[in-house]
Order: sequence, then C-alpha cells, then structure tokens
Amino acid sequence: MNCRSNALKLMQEQIRVVRKSPRRRRVLTEDGTLLRVPEAWSLLPPGDAALTRRTKKAGPHWLVQQKKGRRVFSQGVWAPTATIERIRNELEKERSTEQYAKRKKQAKVRRDQQQSDYVNEFRRAVLTFLDFDARYEQLAGEMAEQISRHATPVGSGTVARTKRIPIERRAGSAVIAWLRHHTTEYDSMKIERVKGRRREVRRKLASQSKRLLQFYRDGKRVPEEKCRLRRALLQSQSDNDG
Repeated sequence: MNCRSNALKLMQEQIRVVRKSPRRRRVLTEDGTLLRVPEAWSLLPPGDAALTRRTKKAGPHWLVQQKKGRRVFSQGVWAPTATIERIRNELEKERSTEQYAKRKKQAKVRRDQQQSDYVNEFRRAVLTFLDFDARYEQLAGEMAEQISRHATPVGSGTVARTKRIPIERRAGSAVIAWLRHHTTEYDSMKIERVKGRRREVRRKLASQSKRLLQFYRDGKRVPEEKCRLRRALLQSQSDNDG
C-alpha cells in the first residue's frame, strides 16, 4: 500500500458518521462497532451552523447523527478541542465587526423576501389544486390562506418545505393533509401498530377528502350551516388563535 493509500485510509478513519452510545465518550459506527472518542476531542453541539461547517472543513471529525424514519438529525460533531476553540474565536472576531452586522441584516432581508415569495407561490398552487367553482371562490381563498400559513414556515418539516417534488404535488399533499386533520377523525383514531396500517388509513381518508373536494369543484350548493369546509376553517382558525 503506497503513501497516498495510507493517507486516504487514515482520513477515512478520522472522518466518520457515528451514533450516540450510552457510555461516556463512546460512539457507535454504522456497523455497531464501539469507539472511544480521542481524549483531545470535544463534542460541538448543533446550533451554530457556521462553526459546525468550518470545524468539519478543518479536518478530522466524527459527525453524530440519529435517524428517525426517513429523517436524519444531527446531534453534534466530535472534533479536536483546539480546532473548535480556534474557529470559535475567529468567528467571534468576525461577528463583532460592523461589516458582519450589515451582511447579516442584508441576508435576513433576502431570506424574508424569498419566504414571502414562496408563500405566495404556494398559495397560488393550492388555489389551482382546489379548483373550486366560482360559487366557492371566497372559500377557496380562505382555505388557501390557512393551508399555506400552516404548511410553509421555515423548519416546519411539512411537505411544503421539500424540494424533492414539484410545487403542484406539494400543494396537493398539503391540502389532503389539512383535510385529514380537520374533516376526519384521524387525530383521534387508534391505529394498530402494524407495518403499512397507518399508510392504508391515510389512503382511505385521502379518497374521502378528494370526493369532498369534487363536490365544491362541481359547484353543488351547500347550506352554510352544513358546509364541512367552513367548519374546518373555523376550527383551524380557533386552533391557531389558541
């Protein structure tokens, strides 16, 4: 094995993805091997994205992750204490300057504008998916507003925040999810802990929701006091106010 191969092997050993272990200063590799964390290392908790990013880029580190379903959550980074402290000090100096404060303010303005633009785009996609008859134009607008407000906050983890599928599908999924929680008994159902059972229940409820939407798309008259979507809106607004 030549020097380059040795260096690559060493780097692969120094940069790992690991899991927490109940034992102090121990971690588990992907294959379940128990490792001792080097004495000169410290755990950098999540929260400061710039510090974490620069620490990882600086060299050896072990990224601690936990998988829940399809989502992966960071639980911090083990890295040399000296590296973490050096980068933390560098960042503190940078962040104390007027130039940094100005850049941060400008970045926030850009993020706020991007979020506002996305909420408006998503609301239009929800309206397109609803496709209600003109008789229910106002109802559709109120639903689109309520659903978009619920689905689009940054960090909400809802389907509206994923970029893996087109916005049209995101909007449709958000509508069906909103209807599932506000027009069915889903939240109070006792569903067996059997693989695939919850997915099956959701499919059946989605079919019910689509039939309900079709009623409003066809423009059939519904007395105000019997309008399930109007009741759902009132309940949703009440939940948000509470």
